[in-house]
Amino acid sequence: MKLGTKGRYAVMALVDMAYYGKDKPLALNEIAVRQALPISYLEQLFVTLRKKGFVESTRGQLGGYTLAREADAIRISDILEAIGEPIKTTRCKEEKISGCLGMKGQCLTHDLWAGLGQQMHQYLNGISLADVCQRRIS
Repeated sequence: MKLGTKGRYAVMALVDMAYYGKDKPLALNEIAVRQALPISYLEQLFVTLRKKGFVESTRGQLGGYTLAREADAIRISDILEAIGEPIKTTRCKEEKISGCLGMKGQCLTHDLWAGLGQQMHQYLNGISLADVCQRRIS
């Protein structure tokens, strides 16, 4: 499983906001410079993050984005799912009940990959933005 740029950039940007924001709006260009991320990509991501309730926007000269919830209430797994990068380690399609081999059922390694996906989700679900900012990751 490879985490795509959407998920990685969204997590990086929200961690930056949790660390540097401290109840003040941050402009996306500040985050982009600090994290070496493309501003146009961040703009697209923040449309989704705002719609999904992770950030709030403030207009005006001192405007920008703030976290919509406390950093300790935002889980890394939730960010990835909201941005459209769920943790998926099997090749099974969600809509197919029959499994990764179609009508033949599941492949021999299905449970191995499904278990890995569950472990990854459990790990990322146990980590908040605050945990990353305070370096409380084991």
